[in-house]
Amino acid sequence: MSDQQKKRKPARRVSPPPITYPEQLPVSARREEIAAAIRDHQVVIVAGETGSGKTTQLPKICMELGRGVEGMIGHTQPRRIAARSVAERICFELGVPLGGAVGYQVRFTEEVGPETMVKLMTDGILLAEIQSDPELLRYDTLIIDEAHERSLNIDFILGYLAQLLPRRPELKVIVTSATIDTERFAAHFGEHSASGRPGVSAPIVEVSGRTYPVEIRYEPLDGDEEETSASAKPRTPGRSGAIDQVTGIVGACQELMGEGPGDILVFLSGEGEIRDTQQALADELGRRYVEPGGRSSVPQAVEVLPLFSRLSGAEQHRIFESHSHRRIILATNIAETSLTVPGIRYVVDPGTARISRYSNKTKVQRLPIEAVSQASANQRAGRSGRVADGICVRLYSEADFEHRDEFTQPEIQRTSLASVILQMISLGLGDIAKFPFIDPPEGRAVRAGMQLLEEIGALDTRRGLRLTRNGRQLARLPLDPRLGRMLIEGQKNGCASEVLVLVAALSVQDVRERPTEKRAQADQLHARFTASSSDFLAYLTLWRYLHTQQRELSGSQFRKMCRA
Repeated sequence: MSDQQKKRKPARRVSPPPITYPEQLPVSARREEIAAAIRDHQVVIVAGETGSGKTTQLPKICMELGRGVEGMIGHTQPRRIAARSVAERICFELGVPLGGAVGYQVRFTEEVGPETMVKLMTDGILLAEIQSDPELLRYDTLIIDEAHERSLNIDFILGYLAQLLPRRPELKVIVTSATIDTERFAAHFGEHSASGRPGVSAPIVEVSGRTYPVEIRYEPLDGDEEETSASAKPRTPGRSGAIDQVTGIVGACQELMGEGPGDILVFLSGEGEIRDTQQALADELGRRYVEPGGRSSVPQAVEVLPLFSRLSGAEQHRIFESHSHRRIILATNIAETSLTVPGIRYVVDPGTARISRYSNKTKVQRLPIEAVSQASANQRAGRSGRVADGICVRLYSEADFEHRDEFTQPEIQRTSLASVILQMISLGLGDIAKFPFIDPPEGRAVRAGMQLLEEIGALDTRRGLRLTRNGRQLARLPLDPRLGRMLIEGQKNGCASEVLVLVAALSVQDVRERPTEKRAQADQLHARFTASSSDFLAYLTLWRYLHTQQRELSGSQFRKMCRA
């Protein structure tokens, strides 16, 4: 490390708390092998099934090696709920308060102190830190978890680290996942580490999961009896011989509740599907239905819990709390790998998820519902084998499963590259075609991204690839470049406060909720804010109303008003 880098490193006086390992976790049995690999190599690939303990134990192995003293151990997660829950779990195992030796940072929340050795964060947070700390000097170790998700952030971070490693030979990188092409990752980082050369691979440590046998039942919704598992109990088809997804899920849950005790995890594509299924289960269970967090004296009562990203932290955290009733948890693919839901013995998998895709022709980012890959389907099934023998009901045929892609297509090959190109030029990373992505994007996607940046006045290609003044401003905004351009223009035209509200509204899911059972009432209440001339004016009217109410009401009254 250069003298200049040493001067910039903050002085830290920290010591790790006493470290113990749960003996029942497979990673604990392999910790000496993993520690040796981390000690002797700059990059290590750890492949372990969900439930093996890799997420919670790897930071402790690094602390025991003396990492986290010169700089923090950065540990990325794809989702906010996972970053927080993993940090809390490590704190519990070490017996330390959150925000001390172990902390976390997600959007709008930071529990990190001067003595923090392990910092859990979303990959978006790490990406944002590259802007202010290009050498990532505040970290001496980075754990990139759930790498198989191959999100745009993860692929960019992995490519950036491949360029950074030769400049920072003391930085350790651990790439971990349950279902990745380990050989491909190992070859990529073997070539790009400080001592790497072509043909040399980074070491791979494979850890088996803590799993029990899982029985797979194929029960396709189209009613094709030839494809249905012999052990499956027949369900009543509709007049056409097929049943809809919600009916199929309710029938599968009834079937699994007859198999014995244990909670059920149902995978769904989004909040709307979760609400519809929750209402259908309430109708089917009748008096046995228990609201989230509720209690009931009715025999064989069932608590139905939703789990999706827009829920509050307290509502999401409810799945980890002890409970007295059987549970059915209705979750998006947030529960596929990012966190382990305790007590699950059964899984219902319709086999679909919302996959982000960008159309170069229409210049629109869409979220179509598509079939998940074999790797994702196997991840979902594995959720049922954590506490005892499990059963996974797949609401599609075995032939359908066999024809699916083996792995999920990386997001960088199916999304707009404008934001990535903008960040790369801002950081001086050179030509995107030469950037060490594990799976490079197509040339036409790169050209479309360049064209978009030129259209919004962020890029000047007449004298090489140079950012304009607008482009430099956009690179500092954690927004889609098109939305950022709206904000810059709003500032020039004296309407920044109004445009800021619109950009915020366009950056997130619709804040207006329409519960299935109260859609007419919701439409009536939302109608107060609609404007016939523009949907944008409706957002502004709603914002001004909320702003006024927040000033006039107490905190609890304001929350009750928003819910109503």
